[in-house]
Amino acid sequence: MRIKQWHTRGRTGFISLLVLLFVSSLWAQEPADPNIPESTRAHLGKGYDALKQDRYEEAAEEFRAALAADPTLTLRARFPLAVALFESHKPEEARHEFELVRKEVGDHPNVLYYLGRMDLDGLDYASAIRNLSKAAVKPPFPDTPYFLGFAYFKQGDLSNAEKWLKQAQEANPGDARIPYQLGFIYRKQGLEDKAKEFMALSQRLRQKDTEQSRIKTECGEKLKTGPRDEARAVCDQLYNDNDADKLTALGTIYGQHGDLEAALKPLQRAAELAPQSPQVQYNLALTYFQLNQFDEARKRLEPAIKRWPDLFQLNMLYGAVLMKLGDFQPAYETLRHAHDINPGDSNTADMLYATTIDLAQKTRDAKNYPGALRYLEEAAKMRPDDPTPHRRMAEIYTLTGHPDDARIQQEQADKLAAKNGTG
Repeated sequence: MRIKQWHTRGRTGFISLLVLLFVSSLWAQEPADPNIPESTRAHLGKGYDALKQDRYEEAAEEFRAALAADPTLTLRARFPLAVALFESHKPEEARHEFELVRKEVGDHPNVLYYLGRMDLDGLDYASAIRNLSKAAVKPPFPDTPYFLGFAYFKQGDLSNAEKWLKQAQEANPGDARIPYQLGFIYRKQGLEDKAKEFMALSQRLRQKDTEQSRIKTECGEKLKTGPRDEARAVCDQLYNDNDADKLTALGTIYGQHGDLEAALKPLQRAAELAPQSPQVQYNLALTYFQLNQFDEARKRLEPAIKRWPDLFQLNMLYGAVLMKLGDFQPAYETLRHAHDINPGDSNTADMLYATTIDLAQKTRDAKNYPGALRYLEEAAKMRPDDPTPHRRMAEIYTLTGHPDDARIQQEQADKLAAKNGTG
């Protein structure tokens, strides 16, 4: 069973994560429809996965297919479609989709953020300020105040530009763009010494980013080829006790290269700093899972699942943990939900099938034969070419005195076994 780390690459990956959280929060606003065809669910799942991996053209194609099959999926498909179009630099198409979403959800900060960004790109600074000001009341993304400050700067309102850029700096002190723009503001105000100070800070931050990138590269190379102690000496230069993003990145690098023990310390600290981040909680729980510390993994995932019930990665990993702990009923329910979110994921489908078979056996051992048959019938639908469910149904029918049903199931099992060459 292969479960990957949840790794985002810079700003776009992080924004894609927040987009998916927003989509999850909107699902509750749409009437539940258990009759959505699996093919439509598959398009949604593939679209979310592509969006998370920054494959925007592919994501747009999948969301369009979902909307073509079911135009009522406005919130589940149209908003991420608009984001994918925005990231693909198709502003006219993106704006059209965002405006349709706006009709459904009103002036939601997430929608206003993107409309403001497109206003900026279109040099409509007054509209950008209107949209981003509303979004900034409850900022959906960390760089919301930066773009609002930049819009005020382009409009010539230096006072408000400074106000919002300072707020942006408090939220993101490592962002080199912010002191760079503040430097321009102070220069325009005739404060040359202050301007030079902020320009110099921007340059230092850029150099620091460059150095961090160099260390990350060297860290990865050392973990591949060098002695573990040598590699850790290089990699631990990336440890920052007060930066959850950098700690997560360090833990992820360790995890990707199989040094799970080293991954624990930065990921544990990141989880303390960012309890609100599903990515951080997931990667820490995954590390515990890979270390066979399943109870610890469960402790991390239980509150995360309650907070983000529709995030695929959390449900898939939680289901895997419950399987390992032998809690087959909750594992089945969790994996069923994960499969509904992303029916195209083969790993989840494999775990769901295995759990269904295990649950059928457990139910049979408890002499609940009707319940066991229901699970086996479901398993047979999941894997129509697998003789195992039919063979076990035949055994139950024999035990319960239904020889004709037992014969039918045994014949089906033999037919499938012969077809598969498994005898």
